[in-house]
Amino acid sequence: MLDIKYIAENPELIKEGLAKKGYTKEDIDIDALIALYKDINKLKTSSQALSEEKNKLSNSIKSASADERPAIIAKSKQIGEELKVEQEKLAAEQEKFDNVMWRMPNMPSPESPVGKDDSENVVRRKVGELPKFDFTPRDHIELMEMNDWSEMERIAKVSGSRTYAIKNDLAKLELAMHMMVLDKLRANGFTVITVPSISKEKPLYGQGYLPFSRDEVYYMPADDIYLSGTAELILNSLRADEILQENELPILYAGFSPCFRREAGAAGKDTRGLVRVHQFMKTEQFVICKNDVAESEKWHKKLLQISEEVLQDLELPYQVLEVCTGDMGAPKYRQYDLEAWVPSQNCYRETHSCSNITEWQARRTNLRYRDNADGKVKFVHTLNNTGIATPRALVPFIENHQNADGTVNIPEKLRPYMGGVAKIGKNA
Repeated sequence: MLDIKYIAENPELIKEGLAKKGYTKEDIDIDALIALYKDINKLKTSSQALSEEKNKLSNSIKSASADERPAIIAKSKQIGEELKVEQEKLAAEQEKFDNVMWRMPNMPSPESPVGKDDSENVVRRKVGELPKFDFTPRDHIELMEMNDWSEMERIAKVSGSRTYAIKNDLAKLELAMHMMVLDKLRANGFTVITVPSISKEKPLYGQGYLPFSRDEVYYMPADDIYLSGTAELILNSLRADEILQENELPILYAGFSPCFRREAGAAGKDTRGLVRVHQFMKTEQFVICKNDVAESEKWHKKLLQISEEVLQDLELPYQVLEVCTGDMGAPKYRQYDLEAWVPSQNCYRETHSCSNITEWQARRTNLRYRDNADGKVKFVHTLNNTGIATPRALVPFIENHQNADGTVNIPEKLRPYMGGVAKIGKNA
């Protein structure tokens, strides 16, 4: 959510930002929004004046004479009816206004590449050598089958498509990755926290899932509860409506939780294997910091650095993408994606998404802090980035580290979490 006063004072700048993100006047009409805002202010003023006049009349009844009272009561009733009409009109206008403001995207960074979709994302760097095999490499599905690492067909009968059940060393590998990343985040000052995978509706508006992506979220109407697609959703509302002290910032969370996504927009994509599944495990980096772009951009780079270290510790070749304005989504001010190399698909696939949200989420959750310098209350900035998400990360991992006999090598930094073994598989 943006500041309506800022929108009213900078309409052309806002229009420019909306255009960069692919929004048209039909999506959000800024001139109409500002006019609505002015009408609401007028209605608030007139309603307040009517309310005050009605109160004065009510208070004057006691001191009025018997002859004066009927006229005063009649006048008070007339004003009360006018006030009711004004308040109903105000409520209707406020609802229209709120509906637009909830759909108002964040403005993109001037540094973000301008583009219409993911085809115009910019590769900032590539890291690591692509693997060279002296045998015909297998894809992750073949590797799972030959090593007895999964129950994909059986679990589909039980839980439906886009579900997974992995076992033996691959299950241990999944947990090992999360433990390695959680230890890394803790060493970087993050508070490790496990959070629920269920949420009330309000936090979904706070995070930005709603009203933008309702078709991606699982909803349980009998309980009026949603399933969370990321720990960010929960962590973003954990301190909602609070006023923090500046010396409490930054707050760094390493959130671990099961996550659920409907993948409604992924029909026909990655239907086999572990890339797109409805339930997965995720360790999320989440930062709450001061309202200063230089400060939040510093943390943005730090989050990106940590995730690059994760991929380097896993010895995976990867590329860093800067996401263009048309692909970064409503909440984002600036975004990087990390993509690891997947040999069987001969391309890089996303493993991490690193975003600076500035104050957009904080305005939606009303999360603020008191500035030490001037004592003013300001909205915080929030940022998020994947720590590791599985099983997706398992795909490039076992494919890049496979051997001719089907075994998979374990990089040195992951071995302490795998009982010290150098490789896994039936032939290990």
